[in-house]
Amino acid sequence: MKLRYLIIYILIFVILGTVICIRIARGDGTGESQAKTTEINRLLISIEEDWNRVSIKDAELAEKVDGLDYSVIDSNSKVLEFTRDDISTTVSAATTHYDIIRDVEVDGEVVGKLIIHNPSGEQLQARNKHYALLAAMMFAVILALLVIYSLYIQMRVISPFAKLKKFATRIASGDLDSPLEMDKGHVFGEFTEAFDIMREELKSSREREEAAVKSRKELVAELSHDIKTPVASIKAMADVMSLTATDDEQRKMVASINGKADQIDNLISNLFHATLEELEQLEVNVEDLSSLDLLQMINEADYMNRVTDIDIKEAVIVGDRLRLNQIVTNIISNSYKYAGTDIKVVSHIENETAAKGKNMQFLVVEFSDKGGGVLESELELITEKFKRGSNAEGKDGSGLGLYISNYLMNKMGGNLACRNNDEGLTVSLRIKM
Repeated sequence: MKLRYLIIYILIFVILGTVICIRIARGDGTGESQAKTTEINRLLISIEEDWNRVSIKDAELAEKVDGLDYSVIDSNSKVLEFTRDDISTTVSAATTHYDIIRDVEVDGEVVGKLIIHNPSGEQLQARNKHYALLAAMMFAVILALLVIYSLYIQMRVISPFAKLKKFATRIASGDLDSPLEMDKGHVFGEFTEAFDIMREELKSSREREEAAVKSRKELVAELSHDIKTPVASIKAMADVMSLTATDDEQRKMVASINGKADQIDNLISNLFHATLEELEQLEVNVEDLSSLDLLQMINEADYMNRVTDIDIKEAVIVGDRLRLNQIVTNIISNSYKYAGTDIKVVSHIENETAAKGKNMQFLVVEFSDKGGGVLESELELITEKFKRGSNAEGKDGSGLGLYISNYLMNKMGGNLACRNNDEGLTVSLRIKM
């Protein structure tokens, strides 16, 4: 029940009760005399017997007799005595007030009038006021019951229903973590637990679905990466075959193999990047590795033999072999695509004081080309998702390679950074030792 409806109902009851009380309290006060005939006759006889004394009075105040208010007038309408100021003292007034009029006779002659005040009007007004009070009390009780019942409906029906409505809205918006408060005391109590069970089931179902989707995407990413390595080997062998071919037919066949390998590589790259685009987290399993493993990774990725100078310090590093291989491949492939020059790989060790004074060491491996680099304003942007330098115009790519590599390096406790050198671009891998 909305608040405005409750206010309207209360006003209707108040107005109706007030009108009824006023109508009852304003009764006309008419009615027949309730005085007893015996007392009236006794008073009349007393006045007739004492008429000589009464007749000489002049509007004197007398006392009630047998609880009766009265007035006495002579034949000339002169008021002789009366018991109260507001009593009728004329025949016409007595007739208007429904008073009792009796003739006062002495020796068979009418010498005056006895006017007995009719109390029925006052009694009726008193009774009406009593009824009005009862009616007011009745409406007060009804109003109180209405308010109590409305509050009960509000607390036990409307508010719980509003909570269920908000809960359903949260569920529809995807919020499955906030539980619904349990309260079996209202009419929706039995549904409360069922709604919360539904929320928990939906949450579990969504988690299972997300886990399954993530697992499928990671599987596709893993397969894509695994396929790229043999494809790179095929391209390298095709390049060697093209140099040793003895006639045009062999060269044409090798060129076809090389073209198909490029096509497969592009398709796998697109599939790999499209999968990682929606994958929020990639699993990284770090272990102790030898820095010399990086030599093998670089040699495998450098199928065009453009790494002309390489110097890797021997150390024990912490990383994921698969992810490091993926990062090295991305960096060398980017150099092939955007620079197309020789690549120099050098390394050095850096010390760093971490929290609580703990000393940490990092192996910094730098890949430098001579392709002219990128604009200084673009250096921080090229490691973000879908961001590419201005030198990438007209070349295939999605802007995910360096973003993924930087993400994986952070997961392994290191980082990736880019800077311009005198001749081109340098990509640094900071690997935890």
